[in-house]
Amino acid sequence: MAQKEEKRNRLAPGLTGRLSDEATRLVSERIRSGALSPFACHDASAIRRDACERDRDTCVRPAFVRDSEKIVHLPAYNRLAGKTQVFSFRANDDLTRRGLHVQLVARVSRDVGRALGLNLDLIEAIALGHDIGHTPFGHAGERFLSDVYHERRGRWFFHNVQSVRVLDQLAGRNISLQTLDGAICHNGEFEQQVFETSGLAEFDTFDRVVESCWELGDEEISHLRPMTLEGCVVRVSDIIAYVGKDRQDAIACGLCSEDTFDDGLGGAYNAWALSAFVADVVEHSVGKDRVEMSEEGFAEMRRAKRENYEKIYGAGEVNGDFSVPMRELFARLYAHELDALEAGDESAAIFAHHIRPLERRLAFYGRTYDWEGDPDRTVVDFISSMTDDYFVATCEAAFPDARSLFPQRGYFTGVRP
Repeated sequence: MAQKEEKRNRLAPGLTGRLSDEATRLVSERIRSGALSPFACHDASAIRRDACERDRDTCVRPAFVRDSEKIVHLPAYNRLAGKTQVFSFRANDDLTRRGLHVQLVARVSRDVGRALGLNLDLIEAIALGHDIGHTPFGHAGERFLSDVYHERRGRWFFHNVQSVRVLDQLAGRNISLQTLDGAICHNGEFEQQVFETSGLAEFDTFDRVVESCWELGDEEISHLRPMTLEGCVVRVSDIIAYVGKDRQDAIACGLCSEDTFDDGLGGAYNAWALSAFVADVVEHSVGKDRVEMSEEGFAEMRRAKRENYEKIYGAGEVNGDFSVPMRELFARLYAHELDALEAGDESAAIFAHHIRPLERRLAFYGRTYDWEGDPDRTVVDFISSMTDDYFVATCEAAFPDARSLFPQRGYFTGVRP
């Protein structure tokens, strides 16, 4: 049987998805030796707020394996399966949700990390936890929540900063500094050609950085650099994982066609990107103390991402015509939850579904949730934790007029059940 012709990107002909002979030799030697790169983060280097015996590194459960296990058992991780990646209100269960996205990032990151001789357990922990603070309805929901939070408190909401809050404080699971740092530095909205590590080595500085992100938003976040090469790998892999996959989803839901995109690859861009960008990163990073791409690779990644913004991200329901009523609903829900807190009504969902369950889980680890000290932050915690469906159900119950606003999903439009 004749092999299917390999897809090529006419806009980036130099990105073949193959390594040079020298890079192949270096990667092969590294893999055969089984040794980590001298620039890898070792398990023994894990830094935790509480150096307790329970979280000690062992041969059966290394330090960063523990982080991954802690993360995947969190309710917040489970909820990622119910949160928008790009498309909302679509009756198509094959479209990517946030839960699949973090797994795809973990997969791409491990491919790159394995070739570079990095700590795959740390890479996996960062990738699985990097979006755990994401809002319902993707980046549109993130903007709407940030707008109302900034109007009330002058502070900014970003999902990567909330991911750190969830992992470090709301979960109370003693996650390592390296994993937390990778989560806050992952933000795929700020692509770079070269990623160098920051030199961060302790929690005091990290805590000041986190606080600056709440206060300054983009001004601080755009300058973040990971403390480990593993964090650098996850950051670039985040973009690699979504830039082509989002195109496949856009075609699957009918927003775009196979001929929409300038590179001519259509949905095949995902397979091309996974091969081409991974090889480009490995080719230009193997044996180095940084992670980088070629000029052609970086230019193509930026071009493809920009085209996605032009043809996909601004056209979804929550970003398009539905954005004004959705923004208003976020503001109304925010005020509604603040009122429930001030009334102290224990029957309200913010108590029954958020505060009390959090208190019970934190009590197991000897921690508490200071929900009374900053009601606005408690409301932000609650809304950002919601799945799409929970947000819709809450708005429909609290605001009867909202029931007519949400697009109706139908699996059998144009077909017979």
